[in-house]
Amino acid sequence: MGYLFIALTILLTVYGQLAIKWQVNLAGPLPEAPVAQLEYLLRLLLNPWVITAIAAAFGAMVCWMGAMTKFELSKAYPFMAANFVLVGVASVWLFNEQASWAKLAGVGCIVVGLVVMARA
Repeated sequence: MGYLFIALTILLTVYGQLAIKWQVNLAGPLPEAPVAQLEYLLRLLLNPWVITAIAAAFGAMVCWMGAMTKFELSKAYPFMAANFVLVGVASVWLFNEQASWAKLAGVGCIVVGLVVMARA
């Protein structure tokens, strides 16, 4: 059950990041004027997709609390690095962000680190 809590924490966190990026892309660039910036951000906060991202963040927090009842923090926390891998891959696929050898090497290092930490 503990690993399920960790997996749900990761998936909910990744969903939230992707949903927010998607909606920010649709909303366009942040305006220059302070009042317009506030209106822009409030409009995003009231966006149904952003609200689901906020709900996902809350759900991730609840799942993380469940994970903390099953694992030491030093054992569970390294799994959060999977967020970097999943968001990085999804951002290339969904948002056509640039993939570079440096990014791929970084993801490789993260994966190797996850494997090493999972065995510790």
